[in-house]
Amino acid sequence: MQIKFIDRKSGKTQLETPPGEGFLKLLYNNPFGKIALLPLVKRKFLSEWYGRKMSKPSSVKKIPSFISDLNIDISEAKKKVKDFTSFNDFFYRELKSEARPIENNFVSPGDGKLLAFEDVADVHDFFIKGRKFTLKEFLNNDTLAKQYKNASLFILRLAPNDYHRFHFPYDGIPSETTKIKGDYLSVSPYALANNFTKVFCENKREFCSLSTKNKGNILLIPVGATMVGTIIETYTPNSEVKKGDEMGYFAFGGSTIAVLVDKTKIKMDSDILQNTKNKIETFVKMGEKIAE
Repeated sequence: MQIKFIDRKSGKTQLETPPGEGFLKLLYNNPFGKIALLPLVKRKFLSEWYGRKMSKPSSVKKIPSFISDLNIDISEAKKKVKDFTSFNDFFYRELKSEARPIENNFVSPGDGKLLAFEDVADVHDFFIKGRKFTLKEFLNNDTLAKQYKNASLFILRLAPNDYHRFHFPYDGIPSETTKIKGDYLSVSPYALANNFTKVFCENKREFCSLSTKNKGNILLIPVGATMVGTIIETYTPNSEVKKGDEMGYFAFGGSTIAVLVDKTKIKMDSDILQNTKNKIETFVKMGEKIAE
């Protein structure tokens, strides 16, 4: 299985090699891994244990090789490598403001590989394995599921080498966060291809409703994953935010942010839509325009 994506800036198709690729294949593609190891890996205590380990001062020794192996542009960070106090401090590093300019219209809430569906009902046509994906299971809320049943959906997948803070894609007033308990399955392409519905409807996640003047209510759903023991919110509920303001960050690991918005209020960018129809993700950065 080759993991391909479109680099939007260059327009070229690239290959992604996730850290721990061999272990991920064992977990999700090997019968032994599925039976013996996967139930252990998705447990909360393992992710929390590893999260604590990555917050210890001794974990800084992992930073240089991680930067080198994954070709991370550390010049974008506010801190220098020597100033990080732990691996997690590096992992959810802040970037210089000029590193992520905020463009016009509706923007990406973070860095990562993006999929776009004009109608959430189209998701099943993309992820053909597993049972049907339903908003009722994903949101664990009947009222919201009915409200967004025909909404447009963005799915932004963050790989471990990506910038791991996430931001508001539009101006508005955010609600308090509602947390949904769950496991810590990987959001790697291996896991998603194996069973997209299982990953999204069983992982730890939370949602926030962003009330806007001309886009209705936008639902933002950060999703935790393997080795992500914590989702930290950094915004103030019920206070006005501007597009690009920080919403929160993830601790170590890959993760995902889903965005649901009234499909009559936006027009998704055609290149992202076409790539999704071709069953390939598009790499975007935080603040980059993804819809009008």
